[in-house]
This record gives sequence, structure tokens and C-alpha cells, in this order.
Amino acid sequence: MAINRISIVLVLGVIFSLSPLRLWSQSEIRIEGQVADALSKIPIPYASVALVDSVNGRVKDGVTTGEDGTFDLTTKETDFYLEISFMGYQSLQIRNYNPQSSVVRLGVIYLKENSQSLDEIEVTAEKSAMEFKLDKRVFNVGKDLNTTGMGALDVLSNVPSVNVNIEGQISLRGNTGVQILINGKPSVLSEEGSNALGTITADMIESIEVITNPSAKYEAEGTSGIINIILKKEEKKGFNGSVSVNTGIPDNHSVGVSLNRRTENFNFFTQFGVGYRSMPRYNESLNRNLNDGTEIYSEGTEYRNENFYNITLGTDYHINDWNVLTLSGSMAYEIEDQPSETDFRLRDANGSLLSEYRRTEETSATNPKYQYDLQYEKQFRNNEDHKLLISTLGRFFGKTQSSQFLNIPIGTSDVAPNQRTETSFFDRSFVYKLDYSNPITEAFSLEAGALYEQNDVGNDYQVLNNASSGYVIDSSLTNNFEYDQGVFGVYSTAAYEGKKWGLKLGLRYEHTLLNTLLTTTNEANRQEYSNWFPTVHSSYKISQRFSMQAGYSRRIFRPRLWDLNPFFNIRNNYNIRRGNPELQPEFGDSYELTGIWIFENLSLNTSLYHLYTTDVVDRVSFFENNVNTTMPVNVGSRNQTGLEINGKYNPVKWLGINGDFNYGYFSREGVFQDQDFSFQGDKWNTRITGKIKLPAGFDVELSGNYESAYKTVQGEQSGFAFGDIGLRKKLWDGKGVVNLSVRDIFASRIQESRVYQNDFYAYSFSQRGRFITLGFSYSFGKGEAMSYNGGRRH
Repeated sequence: MAINRISIVLVLGVIFSLSPLRLWSQSEIRIEGQVADALSKIPIPYASVALVDSVNGRVKDGVTTGEDGTFDLTTKETDFYLEISFMGYQSLQIRNYNPQSSVVRLGVIYLKENSQSLDEIEVTAEKSAMEFKLDKRVFNVGKDLNTTGMGALDVLSNVPSVNVNIEGQISLRGNTGVQILINGKPSVLSEEGSNALGTITADMIESIEVITNPSAKYEAEGTSGIINIILKKEEKKGFNGSVSVNTGIPDNHSVGVSLNRRTENFNFFTQFGVGYRSMPRYNESLNRNLNDGTEIYSEGTEYRNENFYNITLGTDYHINDWNVLTLSGSMAYEIEDQPSETDFRLRDANGSLLSEYRRTEETSATNPKYQYDLQYEKQFRNNEDHKLLISTLGRFFGKTQSSQFLNIPIGTSDVAPNQRTETSFFDRSFVYKLDYSNPITEAFSLEAGALYEQNDVGNDYQVLNNASSGYVIDSSLTNNFEYDQGVFGVYSTAAYEGKKWGLKLGLRYEHTLLNTLLTTTNEANRQEYSNWFPTVHSSYKISQRFSMQAGYSRRIFRPRLWDLNPFFNIRNNYNIRRGNPELQPEFGDSYELTGIWIFENLSLNTSLYHLYTTDVVDRVSFFENNVNTTMPVNVGSRNQTGLEINGKYNPVKWLGINGDFNYGYFSREGVFQDQDFSFQGDKWNTRITGKIKLPAGFDVELSGNYESAYKTVQGEQSGFAFGDIGLRKKLWDGKGVVNLSVRDIFASRIQESRVYQNDFYAYSFSQRGRFITLGFSYSFGKGEAMSYNGGRRH
């Protein structure tokens, strides 16, 4: 059931603020209780508990229930009753009390589902909202219009503190090195190298947890923090489902089906779909040799066209009330076609044209993916949060790719020989986890667990040059790269969370063993290291309207395959990206202080943060023979101090405004190959989104974004602004929905960088352009329409 919980809290705040309090007696009465679903016995968070004057029926005071459904209310009123309500449930009045020592303990209060209003309620939670916990922020995903027909990366771009660039690279508060989890676990769908986050659609996501200072419970990977994508798991009994159809410009066509069948002991779920999408990108680059004045300019458009097919199957088996077994699996198969054309012009110091040619590419690839997840959960009888969780996860991503590059002369230019490449890639990983949590008391809890993760990756890459005798292997660009990494970790945390304040302490130990091998040249690299990762989190509730959080964590960023593999695509022979097998991990210490305000129609949170990172991984350009080669290297340390402000404002019922602002000042210190890379700079970004409710069931959503320019170790990155717009029309009481969205309305979202060095200047520009999507979704049973696209993002 989709419900805008934050809106409920704000509306209640308005109601409760309208009535002055009246004294009951000279002493206060404290009222305690818990609200739960009458059928499932599951606690109901964010239910409203209103204290109502028995004489005139006016609301005198009130609270909302916490995550565990509990509430605590004090009053001096003399003649009142409680009214407990939650959208989708029948309201309940409690008029009889028996105070003991000035305390009324109501126990568990059960609310019954209101079936008559259920369908109407299910379509009211249309806007995403943020809530706060001791060590994280939770972004509850609504039906944002500008994500219509799009994938998880589009949803992430709407989450405060998170940015997604034109290449699909994810950063948190402007920093990369973010660990992406699916349901708290690593997933093939979350690997940037697999480009698969697009297979998760907006309506498949329940919430996104933004953890800037993760506790020791989580793996230490990700110096910038963790983003955990929580997928929906349908809890409604019976048969539910939805079907959706999407089309778009550029090509973005898909059909998807989501089905769910829940009985007393089983919950079966599946999602499957097919589609085709095209992802054009315009590129422009300039390399200028400052020693002899020559320059090479290139421009062209590349496409990534895909047919995709994927399916997810899973079941939860409730052995009894205390034991649940979950088995799920997913398979995907993609067929790629990547045509591109790039024009090259070489000029001398006087600007005279030396050579001009066109380089065309025809690339085809097949990408099989699969994943399984087996999980056993035991809930102990004394407390529903007393749990033991054992899980294993296996995943595979493969790619078989072949490319043909033709150099076509323009005029009488001499050109390099034609080339071919063959790639065979695989990524296998296995994760074994044990997690135990025990709430010793209502306020005090313990957690402990262990993990072992094994990654086995191979990339067999072959380049062939056309010669008189046919295509001949280029040994300088051909090799087979093997990557094998094992990580073992154990952790323990202890937390106290009272009515006013909370404290959570944690410690994690991780041992890493990494081996890489270039088999053709027999170049091996071995890294083995052990590290301790302490964490501290605290919170203090100053009043009903204002709370504070503080936290510290130590993190690590381990270089991945694409950071280590020295062989990359040769689409542009003058601008090459490659990995660095000798790259070392970077470590970060993160400090954060956050204030949270909740008013009648405004919520606001402000964070001061500091991140100190050592052995920073930065991409550095090397110039030789007019070829710009970019590779990651460890360059010194970075201190970054920032201010982040997020807010939501609802001035009137038909208008909602969300805002996000992040400013960071950074100082870099480091020397690489006798070159001093020390410098200072800053960067900032802001986003504002407005939603307008119109008559006849129409909704409009507008979003504006700006990211500032900033300095890099060798140059600068340009800033840009862009906007999105969405329009929705509901049909058949919300069972059917038609959506139209336009992303990057003015085609202004770009990636532009400049490198300034003593002996060369390099410029690059990239642009995706405008995307228009039209979608229709229809739900049946009690299911929610799930727009589906299933494709890639980059």
C-alpha cells in the first residue's frame, strides 16, 4: 500500500498546532501503546494518535507512531478520548482508561483494514519523501513523474545528496567510491561495469537508504558511503499484478509484467519483460601538443542499441511464524549493437590540414546475466527484532563482443590500418553472510555477524590490425587480464536508543587478498592487507520539532576490475582510457553533524560534514605522440568540508516543493612523478522540484538542476544546468495511469573537461541529449502499476 507518510506527519502537525492545550490537572498523565495490523499483527508506523476533547470534539494534542508502531503521549487534559487512525484502516476511538501511577498502558491496539477506501488510498502516495534514522536517511520512493519508464539511476538522481552524471557514474555529496547494495547485499544489478541498474525500474523500488556514515554492520567498501536500494516485496494476499507499455524518443520501447500471488505460507513473485532502446551520445575532443603546435580534433556520434529480455522469479516460504526461507533468481540477456562514426582532423602549428579521415565502428555483443539469492531468517519468540539471518548470493555477468573499425580517408589523407577487437569477459562472485540482532531491552540492542565474498573476473582482450596478409594480432594491445579478490569480515555493534537520545558503537575487521595477472606478459600483482573500521553514531531529540544526529565512520575503496585492467576500448585511438594494475585502495574518515527540523508544512535538514581521504584515486592524463591516455593513480590526500541542506515545503495542498543544496570546499595535497598536484577548490550543486496538482486527475512535475564547475588535479570540469518535466493522467480510479516525461528538456546536460599541462592541452565534451517517454500502466487485483523498461543506462 503506497502511502505518503511524511505528508501525513505534516498534516497532523498542522491540525495539532491549531488547538491550545488545556490543563487536565496539576499532574500529567502518560499514555503508552502500540498500533498494529489486526490481520498480520505487524506494527503500523506513522499512524496518528490524536487526543480529542470529549466536549467539543476538537483535537488538543497528538503524535505519530514510531517505526515499531509504538507511541508515547503526555497530557494534563481532564476530559478526552484517543482517536487512532491510519490511511487504509478503520479509525478507532478509545474512551476507557485505568491510570496506574499516572501511566496509562494500552498495550497493542489493532486496526482493521478499510477495504472500501483501499483502492483510492493506494494511488495517493505519489511523491517521494525522506525520513531519518539513527545511522541513515531513508528515501521512500513515490511515483515521481520525471522517472516515468526509467530505471534505478533516474530514481537515484532524485535522491538528496546523490548525483548521477551523464555516464551513469554515481557520486554521494560529489564523491565517487560509493557502494551500491540491493536489499542490503551486493548484486550484479548494482555493478557499474555491468551497466545493469537500468533493469530495476522506479516502481519496483520501495525505498533508497542513503548512508553517509555506515555503521560497522555494513561492509567497509565505499569511501563516500553506501546507497542501499530496497525493492518492493508485495505483502497483499491474493493475486496481484500489473502490465505496462512504454515508448520513447530516442528509441525506448518495452513491455513489462509484474505478478504476485500470496497465500498464508507462500509468497510467489515474478517480473519479466522485453524491449529495445537506443542510447545516442555526441562526443567531441581536442588534443593540442604545446611543444610543436600540432593538434588533433575529433567529433562524432556513437550509439548503444539494445534488445533486452529479463525475468525474475522468487518465493518466500513461511515455515511457521518464526522461520522464513526465501529463494529468488533473475536472468537477463542483452543483445547489443553499437554503430558509431567519428571524424578526425590533424593540423600543424599554422592550422593547415595534415590529414582527415572518418573512423566507423560496428560492434555486436551478447550479455548473459544471472543471479540467485538463498536466505533463511529465524525470528525468536521473545521479540520480533530478535533475528538470525543466514544468506548466500551468487551472480554472474558475461560479455562476448566483437568490433570492426574502418578508417576511411577524406581526400588524399593517409590513414592507419583498419582494426578488429575480440573480447570475452566474465564476472563471477559469491557472498556468504551471517547476521544476528538481539534487542536485549526496548532501548538496548546488539548486532554481530560475518561475511566472506569472493570475486573472480576475467577479461580476454584481443586487438588485430589489418595487413597485407590479413588481420594480425597487435601484441602491444592484446592480453588476458585475471582478477581474483577475497574479502573476509566480522563485525559487532551495540546501540542504545531511548526516547530522547541514542548511541551506536561498532567495530569491523576486514582482511583482503587480491591477485591480478596479465597472462600474456605474465605480469602479476598481489595485495594483502587487514584493517579495522570503527563507527560511532548518536542522536538527540531536543523537541518534537528538532533532532540532531552525529556520526563517524572509517571506509575503504578497493580498486575494481576496470580500475586495474590496463586494456580498454580503442574506439578513439587518440583518447584512451586504461586501468592501473598497481593501484592501491584509498581510505576515508568521515565525520558528520546533522540537524533535522519538522514544522507544520516544512521539513528541513542541514548537515555539516568533513571527509579526510588518503591515497586518493584520481584519473590523470599522460600525453605522448599526440595520444592522451587517462588512467587512475593514487595521488596524495584530500580534505573536504561541506554543508548540505535538504528541504520540503507544502505551502498549499496543490503544490509541493523539494529542494537540495550541497556545497563542499576541498584541499588536495600530493605529488606524482615529481609533479605537485596540491591545490584548493570548491564545488556545489542544487536541485529544486515542484509538483502541481491540477483538476481532472492531472499532475505536473518540474525539476531544475545545477552542478557547478570545479578544479581537477590537472584542469577543470565545466558546470551545467538542466531541467526535467513530467505529466500524468489517472484513469479508472487510478487503476490506469498515462505518463509523459521529458528528461533534459533543453539538452543542456553535458560532461565537459579540460586538462592544462606544460606540454599539452586536452579538451573533451560529451552530450546525451533530450529523452521523451510515453507510458501506460494498468494494475489488477490489489497490485500497483509497475512501469518497466529493463534496459541499460550507460
